Amino acid sequence: MQQEPLNLIDFMKRFQTEEQFRDFLFKLRWPEGFVCPKCAHTGYYEIKSRHLYHCSKCGHQASVTANTIFHGSHTPLTKWFIAIFMMADDKRGISAAKLARNINVSQPTAWLMLHKIRKAMAGRDSGYILSKIVEIDDAYFGGPGEDGKRGRGTDKTPGVIILEVDEQGRPLYVKLKVTDNLQGETVLEVALKTIKPGTEVRSDGFKAYNKLSKHDYKVCSKNFDPEASPGHLLWLHKTASNLKAFIAGTFHGLDKKHLQRYFDEFAYRFNRRRFHDQLFSRLIKACVLSTTITYGQLISGT
Repeated sequence: MQQEPLNLIDFMKRFQTEEQFRDFLFKLRWPEGFVCPKCAHTGYYEIKSRHLYHCSKCGHQASVTANTIFHGSHTPLTKWFIAIFMMADDKRGISAAKLARNINVSQPTAWLMLHKIRKAMAGRDSGYILSKIVEIDDAYFGGPGEDGKRGRGTDKTPGVIILEVDEQGRPLYVKLKVTDNLQGETVLEVALKTIKPGTEVRSDGFKAYNKLSKHDYKVCSKNFDPEASPGHLLWLHKTASNLKAFIAGTFHGLDKKHLQRYFDEFAYRFNRRRFHDQLFSRLIKACVLSTTITYGQLISGT
């Protein structure tokens, strides 16, 4: 769905006060006018001192931030919107330290805000199932272990990269998943959640991918040789390289507990790379449709 293009100048002109941000959220939540979340009545009156909308039928009081990532936050919407704009505008992402400096909040607050936005990003892509031609590969993230070993067999965090391509091999959509291991059952579990049965799946010669052929996937497996087959998994390897650069270039000290959310951020941008001037509008809508997450939940990894 097309969204309103918005550059930095447009953003600065349009959003200057807290009230403007609340009005914008109101129109996003109730584009046809207020509808009570409890009884669906359309009559209401506004309690301006508390930023609430009181249903004139059942008495339920609603707010523009309820059941969104902004729920329960003490950070002003002005700072929230700037954070979302910065995150949408820069394809390299933004670190919590940089965001904290730019909007004058503590680093833990900035870190929590960014993870809430990443949760909203993940929610928008969660239901999409890959169904055209699919390429699949694995990669490892984090520094090498004490023995310095890299690649398969390392103690770094494994991840599965699944890229949907068209008939010409051009990338369409990506799915990324952090895994505990790269055994056949694990790879199959990821595939069943992301790839439509019957889809053609291209891979390298790694034996774990053979498991997919027993579950109605048309597996085309070929040992990777850039000289003999320069086009085999070309865009998939480029995507994996860009993902590693994205994580290494902006973020430091990522552990497995939070790595999936950074995968989700990269995938969200990749899948909307043709709509860069609409990313802010799209991301704000995603934030309104997503529930929040607490600092405690993030720390515990839930």
